Amino acid sequence: MCGRFTLTTPAQQLANLFNFEMPSDDNEGLFPRFNIAPTQDVAAVRVNEPGEAASLVPLRWGLIPSWAKDTKIGNRLINARAETISELPSFRDPFRSRRCLILADGFFEWKKSGDAKLPYYIRRADHAPFAFAGLWDRWRGVDEVVESCAIITTTANELLEPLHQRMPVILDPDAFADWLDPRMKRIDHLKGFLRTFPADEMELTAVGMGVNDARFDDPSCVRPVGTDGASLMTTAPMSRTAKRSRSDQPSLWNCDES
Repeated sequence: MCGRFTLTTPAQQLANLFNFEMPSDDNEGLFPRFNIAPTQDVAAVRVNEPGEAASLVPLRWGLIPSWAKDTKIGNRLINARAETISELPSFRDPFRSRRCLILADGFFEWKKSGDAKLPYYIRRADHAPFAFAGLWDRWRGVDEVVESCAIITTTANELLEPLHQRMPVILDPDAFADWLDPRMKRIDHLKGFLRTFPADEMELTAVGMGVNDARFDDPSCVRPVGTDGASLMTTAPMSRTAKRSRSDQPSLWNCDES
């Protein structure tokens, strides 16, 4: 499962790692995000047409199939199970030709403790950014066009299994080229990329309860706390950055450190 994640790595570093072209209106870099939630825009890399260079685009998190009657279906299609993506109508066509990288440098999972759900922050042990395996689609309404995405999940590794039985697929860099190529149609080959990330290459840290609120987007979301739960109930007051709603966030490309 993946329901929240972060992306705070500078844009140029991401461009170098994931080999994409920056948008022409880029200023200083990506807006740092500490609590990315469903229905918000995420930073994704895709190849629009065969032979083209990969590009960075904003996609709404929550896949809206091209055939959907309205956008509400996207609210529940934030994840796609690796085992069934080639069969289910919502994901079958995107899996064949509309695959993407969803950029991140960490994600959150929760562990039930009595009546509370305690959040944990998970990232690579070397703290490097990575790419979730993603699918995207384009929905056309009467007055709008929405491009959206879903994160593919697989069986959790030993580190995450105590928290949840599923985890997002983190792609190996060697898979990027084939994953992004719309001409690649070999289902078995593509499914071979959807493996569980090794537990010994990840780390898990207890963090504060502030991340439970999707409106709270602040560096304190990833600040380590004690695992006994005592300090987990305390959150810092929302800063101006943390209070932004999806509708009034800056452009995905415009950096704002305030």
